[in-house]
Amino acid sequence: MATTDLKTKYQNKVLPRYSQILQILVLALLGMAGFSIFTMVAVTCADVILRSFGVPVVGAYDIVKMAGATALACSLPYTTALRGHVAIEYFFHKLGRKSRLIVDGITRLFTSLLFVFLGYRSFVYGNKLNQNNQVTQTLQLPVFWVAYVIGFCCFVVALVIIYNLIHPDKELVKA
Repeated sequence: MATTDLKTKYQNKVLPRYSQILQILVLALLGMAGFSIFTMVAVTCADVILRSFGVPVVGAYDIVKMAGATALACSLPYTTALRGHVAIEYFFHKLGRKSRLIVDGITRLFTSLLFVFLGYRSFVYGNKLNQNNQVTQTLQLPVFWVAYVIGFCCFVVALVIIYNLIHPDKELVKA
């Protein structure tokens, strides 16, 4: 009886909250990705326009480079939630339903472990950048935080993959 109560509590309280928090995280990171792309466009346009007057934007390359890395990392969880990554479906559909579930489960498990490892290594790399006081070439802005953002986004991707393992037929976010 106690096992059934625990399972019901888990299904009714923990999983919906996990889904809500993960959905908010994914959408917040998507907003950050959009803001990063807007920043890249604005800085590039300003630089092109001001260059014609002989006054380029100092550090435009630094800003665009950091914004590009941030946009790429922050868009990964949303792309994963939409299942928008490239998949080899030709061979996958040749398998039976049970085989597909097994192969999909194993693939998702290994992929989530890969993203946990990438997230961990990104934080280690960010710590090294911070310890060595690495900065951008022109503006001398610290760059360690970009590695931290990449690491955090990798952890969120792993959580999205785990969500997809738990709910194989349910979408986390809608396009």
